[in-house]
Amino acid sequence: MNFPIRLMGGLLLVCVATGALAQQPSTDRKVYCWNDGGRRVCGDALPASAVDAERTEISARSGMATAHVSRALTAEERSAAAAAAQQARLDAEAAALRQRQELAMVESYATEADLRRAYGERIVLVDEALKTSRMGVANLRSSLLSLLRQAGERELAGQAVAKPLADSIRSQHTDLQRQLAILEQQLVEQAALGGDLQAALTRYRELKQSAGAKRD
Repeated sequence: MNFPIRLMGGLLLVCVATGALAQQPSTDRKVYCWNDGGRRVCGDALPASAVDAERTEISARSGMATAHVSRALTAEERSAAAAAAQQARLDAEAAALRQRQELAMVESYATEADLRRAYGERIVLVDEALKTSRMGVANLRSSLLSLLRQAGERELAGQAVAKPLADSIRSQHTDLQRQLAILEQQLVEQAALGGDLQAALTRYRELKQSAGAKRD
């Protein structure tokens, strides 16, 4: 049964003042208030149309609000909330990983010289990998050019390019593109190593100072 808030308020006051309820249940009854088309409506039961609506729950015994229930989220809002929760979880995991890595860095390297030496070894490895990748790119390019030259000579002679030759050209081109992508990634890593070393040294000094201050 739904009725305007003014009548509900008067009814509650009468009930409280006169003890009109013959028996008080063990659990306090609730009155629900929600907006229906811009109009404030209250009732002792929620209709199906108001189940997902924002509402206030009021104690029928005291007339005091006992809870406020937000409206149900839409599918889009639930999806956005789930995505935000997932991102927050990933951020927390990333922060925990960084903390573990920093702790391992301090424990693994007794001095800055040790840390520099470790980065120097990484730089050497990247440089060697770059040499290998550049050699691979040069070989693949040379092989591809040779195959393309064969195909061009056949076409100039009025002959069709055989399927095995065409397949080899496509395969070599795919391999070359893959190797170029690897080379590009290695160049990015090489460029970042210098900055990574400076950032690691700065953080290393901060952590060392913090550890020293705690011991003091």
